[in-house]
Amino acid sequence: MYKLTVFIPETALESVKTALFAAGAGSIGNYQQCCWQVKGEGQFTPVAGSTPHIGEQDKPEKVDEWRVEMVVDEHVINEVISALKQAHPYETPAYDVLQVLDF
Repeated sequence: MYKLTVFIPETALESVKTALFAAGAGSIGNYQQCCWQVKGEGQFTPVAGSTPHIGEQDKPEKVDEWRVEMVVDEHVINEVISALKQAHPYETPAYDVLQVLDF
């Protein structure tokens, strides 16, 4: 099992979560569409060669984002990451995947 953490701008929160759930993320036992989320502020500066969804090249940008965490079974991790990249509005979404041990 894995835990996916992704940072999503507020305007895309529900659509990205919907895509992740549809790909199989967020299932725990007899429960589906499980996640944990908290709102924060992200910062980035688009540089030469970027095509930013928000902001302008060479200007620091701050945006309200949600940190969303959910578990993902090993057999669907590739489909979930593909869905994330397809549904997320950012050119390069910030996310990480950690392996979770269940004892």
